[in-house]
Amino acid sequence: MDKVKYFFQQSWLLIVASFFFGLLIAVANAAWQDNILQNEENKFNDLVREMIPDANASEIVLEDVEVESRKGKKKLTSVRKVVSAEGRRIGWAFMCEGSGFADKIRLVIAADSEFEKFFGFKVLSSYETPGFGSKIAEDDPESNEDLVDEFKDAPVGEFVLVKTGRRREDESQPNDGLIIAISGATVSSDAVVKIFNAYADEVKDKLREKGHIGNGE
Repeated sequence: MDKVKYFFQQSWLLIVASFFFGLLIAVANAAWQDNILQNEENKFNDLVREMIPDANASEIVLEDVEVESRKGKKKLTSVRKVVSAEGRRIGWAFMCEGSGFADKIRLVIAADSEFEKFFGFKVLSSYETPGFGSKIAEDDPESNEDLVDEFKDAPVGEFVLVKTGRRREDESQPNDGLIIAISGATVSSDAVVKIFNAYADEVKDKLREKGHIGNGE
């Protein structure tokens, strides 16, 4: 009993301070939540426009699509229809995430109107190692290690990561589903491949099931 009393005598200030600052963080987070969500929405739309230049707007057509991660955990995503200024459907886009080398990697993936080929991906957030894993976000046509370019115009299907191979010299060459890892960032490259493999078929199946694709529109 004396030890318990001594503990509280010595640590009561720390306990009270921890509770106070925890409450303060919770209140601040609640107050800024709408702004945080709006900023994420704006960034999502900007990234979609980078991948689909004709994109004018997007609207959610499927909510809470359930995807099973590689660790067996269920994740949810919303799928958006991307339309042109004339209102014509020109693609699909959705957020997804997976475990990288350092922390979660969150991507925005876009596919064509029938969900047959990918426009590619953009990194929404990532904390991968600067100069190594961070290269997954780079889209540099002059780079000989451009992971972003590996997914452009790639058919929707299973991707396989390889450590070496001949990269496509331009987008006119067919994409065979083999993704070449970035040197020194194999784990981060593998994470991106696994995110694609976890989400793509599930999203496509759900779109087909709900009649959004494969119906001749």
